[in-house]
Amino acid sequence: MGAVPRRLVFAIVLGTLLNPLNSSMIAVALVTLHREFRVELGTSTWLISGFYLAGAVGQPLMGRLADILGARRVFLTGLSVAGVVAVLAPLSPSFGWLVAARVVQAFATSTAYPSGLGMIRAAAGGKGIPAQALAMMSVAASVSAALGPTIGGLILSVASWQGIFLVNVPITALGIVLGLRWLPDTPPSEVTGAGLAGLDVPGVLLFAATLTSLLAGLLSVGSSEAWILLAGVPLLALLLIVRELRTATPFFDVRLLVANPVLISVFLQFAAVTFVFYSFFFGLPIWLEEVRGFDPRAAGLLILPVTGLGVIATPIAAALISRRGTRSSSVIGSVVLFAGSALLLTFGPGTPVLGLVAVGLVLGVPNGFNNMGLQAALYEAAPPARTSWAAGQFQTFRYVGAILSSTLLGAVFRQRATTDGLHSMALLLVVVSFALVISSLMTRRTMLS
Repeated sequence: MGAVPRRLVFAIVLGTLLNPLNSSMIAVALVTLHREFRVELGTSTWLISGFYLAGAVGQPLMGRLADILGARRVFLTGLSVAGVVAVLAPLSPSFGWLVAARVVQAFATSTAYPSGLGMIRAAAGGKGIPAQALAMMSVAASVSAALGPTIGGLILSVASWQGIFLVNVPITALGIVLGLRWLPDTPPSEVTGAGLAGLDVPGVLLFAATLTSLLAGLLSVGSSEAWILLAGVPLLALLLIVRELRTATPFFDVRLLVANPVLISVFLQFAAVTFVFYSFFFGLPIWLEEVRGFDPRAAGLLILPVTGLGVIATPIAAALISRRGTRSSSVIGSVVLFAGSALLLTFGPGTPVLGLVAVGLVLGVPNGFNNMGLQAALYEAAPPARTSWAAGQFQTFRYVGAILSSTLLGAVFRQRATTDGLHSMALLLVVVSFALVISSLMTRRTMLS
């Protein structure tokens, strides 16, 4: 793994898997929780939406704190808080308290990826891209997110919903023990001289308001509240930009982003990749069940090749990056994603099962190549002193893509799933994937120049 010790990467990976695991594991418990707390099923989805919104804001905030306070300190604090929440959440007296626990859980687990990437960069010492370390983080995130519903289902089959939270206790405890032993006590990468006083609190609040208004508006598209929320986004964004241009230590560093167009491109490409992936990853099972008549277990097995091949493709992409840099991975991933999205247009009531599986295999390849290519491009493009902040912003765009995909699925499958709806979704994914091909080629050219 080059200059990065394996035990350091293992300790970091143990923390980074918590956020994707908890974001997906709760899905199978929504029906149980809606009955337990006697709330509407639609209301119970706030356990997911609240986690997404908090994570979108929490990732860059925790990255910024890691830059100014030290990555190891922030990493271990996040694990400690996550462990406490795992113990207290099962004692929630009402549904509102449980949503609040999920929000705190999202903030706490958001510390791991940005601070972990900062520690990996410090350990690598500027000796090239630590592709194998990035691959381990990517595989852990993909596997934990994909297996989350399965793990949650197994827990519910032998215990109550409280087990969904309690399973975090041994993971966080082990993470803290290994973190104390193996993680380096690296100094802050950006010395403000003021500690927490150097945090741009007004900038954080304006960023949170802008992002929350945008994402909450997208989550509620179709209601009158959505247009009110979305209408406020341009004004809040303008206030954020004006504020950040006037402060010496901005949270949302507009000047850095303007001077670094590659970084902006990486963020936008990650949002687009996530949008395409989540659209077919969640859209296909719905179509397979409602149109093709498969039961949920069979639909899950048919979508498994997407995740499985994505995991297999990740180390291949890492090896390619190690030999040839970041030039090819995103291009390959985007081209195959375009091909896979186009193949979705061939799906219909009579498509044989082998055809469904074959397309699933094609769609699995870009998951590994795109994630690795964009993580490596982020590592190259981010200034060393702002690595953790940039990693947090990177993850924020993952949430943006995920929420955009849920908005798309709500639009194309408004009443029920249909093949026409699937084809409408596929057409948009083809357009976005083609834009990704162009963008990855342009980013490659910019980085080479």
